Parts: sequence; C-alpha cells; structure tokens
Amino acid sequence: MPTVFDNAQLSHIIEEAMIFQCACPAQVAQHILGLRELFRYQFSCSITRTEDFGVHARIMESVRRTHVEMEQCLGDVLAAEGWDTATLTMPEGLRQLRDQLLEE
Repeated sequence: MPTVFDNAQLSHIIEEAMIFQCACPAQVAQHILGLRELFRYQFSCSITRTEDFGVHARIMESVRRTHVEMEQCLGDVLAAEGWDTATLTMPEGLRQLRDQLLEE
C-alpha cells in the first residue's frame, strides 16, 4: 500500500504531539497506523483463507481508500498548524500556547 508518511514518522508525530498536548495530529497518525495494521491482517487472512468470498479484498480496498484520505488529512492538519514538514516538529507558537494554558 503506498504511503506518504512512514511508520517512524507517524510515531514521531504522535510523540511530539502528545508531549506538547496537541492530540489532533496524534489521533490522525494513530488511526493511520491502525489502518495499516488492519490492511496487514486482511492481507494475511486472504493468503491463508482462499474461500473468503471476496471479504478480505473488499476490506483491503476500503482501507486503501481511507488510508489515502487520512494521510492527506494529516498533511493538511500539519500544514494548517505550521508543523515543520522536514523534521515533523510542532511550531513554537503551539508550544507557547500549551505553556500558557498550563500556567492558567
């Protein structure tokens, strides 16, 4: 399945977002990882159970389409929030906002 973000990058986004209490990008990244796991599981089942009546193929096709949309969504969210796309680090402004909220 083609990907925009590799698993290590998704894990980094989750870690960065959770450290700075910005859960939205982390939630999207977590769901992308879940979709990849679902796809792997269905692929494995499709190999071992040839009498699946197209069930696994149908699930994998749905996962493919959803995966593309969620990766595009994550890219849009990171861009909207001003994340550094090269290092996948959160912008300083969001860090400062988090600090202000914690002080209140």
